[in-house]
Amino acid sequence: MKQISRDAHAKINLALDVTGRREDGYHLVRMIMQEIGLHDTLTFKAREDGKGDLALKIEGADLSAGEDNLICRAARVMMKELGITDSLDIGLQKRIPIAAGLAGGSTDAAAVFLALRDLYAPDLTDERLCELALPLGADIPYCIMGGTRISEGIGEVLTKLPDLPAWPMILVKPAVGVNTGQVYRALDALEGYAHPDVDGMIRAIEEKDLKKTAALCSNVLELVTGPMVQRIGEVEAFFMKEGALTARMSGSGPSVFAIYETRERAAGALEAFWRSPVSEGCFGTLTTFFSREGKN
Repeated sequence: MKQISRDAHAKINLALDVTGRREDGYHLVRMIMQEIGLHDTLTFKAREDGKGDLALKIEGADLSAGEDNLICRAARVMMKELGITDSLDIGLQKRIPIAAGLAGGSTDAAAVFLALRDLYAPDLTDERLCELALPLGADIPYCIMGGTRISEGIGEVLTKLPDLPAWPMILVKPAVGVNTGQVYRALDALEGYAHPDVDGMIRAIEEKDLKKTAALCSNVLELVTGPMVQRIGEVEAFFMKEGALTARMSGSGPSVFAIYETRERAAGALEAFWRSPVSEGCFGTLTTFFSREGKN
């Protein structure tokens, strides 16, 4: 029996801009993506029985474990691509909140592509994995590559940036869900809005300037998600009062990240948050930026 385990890290959008929309309805974006320490863990056991069965067991979340799950769909793509006839037992320990703007489903799918590549075809390139993954979701190629990257097109055009240090941050997810399609449709209805200074952030990242990078964090989708979910602004305001360098929404929401200069200040702010009525029903954790190369 072959077996392997892999961590699947959440992501945040340090900057998120929408630059247009294709004829097929997909939106064109320009984003700065960053992996963080919060992660799910997937385990894989392959039985050499020639049956090609697939079983998924999930702990930590009430999710479908059937063939409709993105993990299973990713596994089927790789099984077809590589001609895998082994039966696979996949276990998921879910820690990343669901429907949170953190690419939780996409990063789990990416872990499948990476793990099965490691088990069956170690010479298969990242580029080929991304080609296979893109039809399943625009965030999956980034989750395969990881790190700090510019993401353009519909999310599939990725450019590496220098890995950032393990800057401390708090992540909070209010107890509400957000419909991503509804958010983008609402943004389309706006006649005009200010765009993030993505180029300025790229320069700040290249300089590894924490304060400048934090100051340039911006997300155009918050223009529409913010009014839909009042708690987003309340969480941001709380952490700004508690000394955060910035507090912004990630993805289409509703998760908020707050960046701090020191872990001690972040830990103190999180403790204060749990004593506040703003925290009611929220998920929250203290984590850091994550680099695969540095394993920070």
